[in-house]
Amino acid sequence: MPEESLKAAVAAGVLASEQANRDLLQATCEVARAIFSARAASVFLYDERTDELVFEAVAGEGSETLLGQRIPSSTGIAGWVLVTRQPIVLEDVSADPRWGGAEIAAKTGYVPRGLMAVPLLHEEEPVGVLNVLDRPQEARFSLEEMGLLGLFANQAAIALDLLRKGRRAKAVLDDAGADVGVVARIASSLDALEGPEREAGLRLLGALEELFVQKR
Repeated sequence: MPEESLKAAVAAGVLASEQANRDLLQATCEVARAIFSARAASVFLYDERTDELVFEAVAGEGSETLLGQRIPSSTGIAGWVLVTRQPIVLEDVSADPRWGGAEIAAKTGYVPRGLMAVPLLHEEEPVGVLNVLDRPQEARFSLEEMGLLGLFANQAAIALDLLRKGRRAKAVLDDAGADVGVVARIASSLDALEGPEREAGLRLLGALEELFVQKR
């Protein structure tokens, strides 16, 4: 297969994997919102390159306007959860000094009252934040529910990590130039792998990315 055709084929595979991971994140939000009877749920991805939190999935309020929106990683309650790696339960966000969602609320016309938020960790490193907003008034948020929310967090963290690695692989592929054949052959084999072997392959792509960055 000519190099350009191989590159195009692998890029298509990376994009397909990205969409699959985005779909998984969206499904996680939808189910979390339904389980907790919440008005909204969302997943932030931590973009290390820009030091920002990015809305990667939103269910309920804000789903039409927030996808792709970015905020500084230190902003508001989500930023606090990311930095401290601690979950939080708030019954009235407006009374908390960490609340910094006025700008986001202005975009959606929706001002949440209560929330639960948990950090999304992969190998002890923060990759994002999962929020669940506004249970019914008669059903107060509780710390006991963090265990259940943690199950959703684990799933979302895996999807976020794969999403980030897939995007890094695509960036390496786009910039690799004469080295694209090697990268393409490695990337094209990932879909056939599972479990530890897939993780090892993704780590290899990450190492190749660092190598190419050093060469530029």
